[in-house]
Amino acid sequence: MIYPDNNEVEINGETLTLAQFESVCFGAPVKLATSVLPRINQSREVVDELLVQGQTLYGINTGFGKLSSERIPKEQVDELQRNLILSHSAGVGRPIRREAVRGMMVLRLNSLVRGFSGVRLKVLEHLVECLNRQVVPVVPSRGSVGASGDLAPLAHLAAGLMGEGDCLDEDGQVISAAEALQKADLEPIEYRAKEALAMINGTQLIGSVGGLALCRAGRLLEQADIIAAMSLEALMGTDSVFLEPVHRARPHPGQLEVAAHLRPLLAGSELIESHKHCGRVQDPYSLRCIPQVHGAARDGWSWSASMFEREFNASSDNPVVVIEEKRVISGGNFHGAPVALACDTAAIGLSYLGSMSERRCDKLLDTRESGLPPFLTDRGGLHSGLMIVQYGAAALVNENKLLTHSVTSDTIPTSAGHEDHVSMGPAAAFKLVRLMDNLEQILANEWVCAAQALEYRRPMRFGPGTERGYSLIREHIKPLKEDRYLAHDLKVAKRLLTDGRLVRIPD
Repeated sequence: MIYPDNNEVEINGETLTLAQFESVCFGAPVKLATSVLPRINQSREVVDELLVQGQTLYGINTGFGKLSSERIPKEQVDELQRNLILSHSAGVGRPIRREAVRGMMVLRLNSLVRGFSGVRLKVLEHLVECLNRQVVPVVPSRGSVGASGDLAPLAHLAAGLMGEGDCLDEDGQVISAAEALQKADLEPIEYRAKEALAMINGTQLIGSVGGLALCRAGRLLEQADIIAAMSLEALMGTDSVFLEPVHRARPHPGQLEVAAHLRPLLAGSELIESHKHCGRVQDPYSLRCIPQVHGAARDGWSWSASMFEREFNASSDNPVVVIEEKRVISGGNFHGAPVALACDTAAIGLSYLGSMSERRCDKLLDTRESGLPPFLTDRGGLHSGLMIVQYGAAALVNENKLLTHSVTSDTIPTSAGHEDHVSMGPAAAFKLVRLMDNLEQILANEWVCAAQALEYRRPMRFGPGTERGYSLIREHIKPLKEDRYLAHDLKVAKRLLTDGRLVRIPD
């Protein structure tokens, strides 16, 4: 996988981007910005002062959720925090991937340094050291409804930092959290008043799982345009539909962007020039409407990405420490609705790419549409060529239709009805990951078909974008001369797309 650079990322609670987030997920170190230190210390001072005054403070000296009316004696405040982590470490299901746990860690860190949570600097420094020394807790994937935050997953994360539960070593092997901390030469953290609550009241499971999916999607949007350009050339389509005046008349940002991307990809193509004066008046929608459909997917992705980056740099804690007023205010910033909706929105838009890609794939294999040998094999009958590649794409498109259905519009009350509306954001984030897995494969299948179709269009020169896409896939997958085991080819093509290789070829 080709990831963003491994440079150290400064954490200031204000400027964390998707690209920086992804780089930390895959190993980049972090450091605290010196600018955040005063607010962190001032925020903690407010909590300590209010405790001394004996005020009743939710989650600091009270129970949680439906038990919030229970007052906790001063001498049991620290025990309350430990009990919170242990009792809420009740997740189930397969562990989430190591990089997603690191993502949760950096997102929680970036939220806490903003100074709205009353956490000691020591806790944040411990989180930094765990990230930099590769201490990665095991976090089960199921058990959060996305309000009051991702409680169970974040509790497992917080438990690992205090030496409870398990961790993943750098080889992905499960070891005890106590052993992981010992290997990293770190002491387990002990949470004081409010700190355990601050560790688990947040949207960082949704943010990390969904954020990583959006990073993949951002790369795939670029690559989808290149693959579509290859199919358009192979199907002898026209590039006149991408001319600027057409799209200036309907100026959606994504549409303008895709059309502007396609024009240089196809510029100077002898293939397109060769049939400029043919009798065909208009191409099918899957060719003619690439900017409109790919562009709508881009716009949906851009909106979702902006929602995620805003959430990355926000405080999703409850209660909120207001330094200026020296008080603590209960609210609902833990509710995952903003990023949950962003996951569902991105899924719908990205599914458009897959359904259109499958249609182009079908046309490449249909001799009536392409004028090429059926299923792109010279000896049809004895050989089936790429026939079943389109079947696979169709199956995945069908599955993605299911995955575009909203889970965030549903809600199941929790905590004896006290938490009566929840976001279901984690389900939306995991659903987006599944959709992305399918979408990468759908586009990989089209790429394989387009490259094979272009074999029949030689020796005419392709546009520079088509040439790039063709050359890259031919470095890894040979032209199909006779039937062979195709699963390997499709897997290789998908891996190239997942790695973002097609957008990283020099012009």
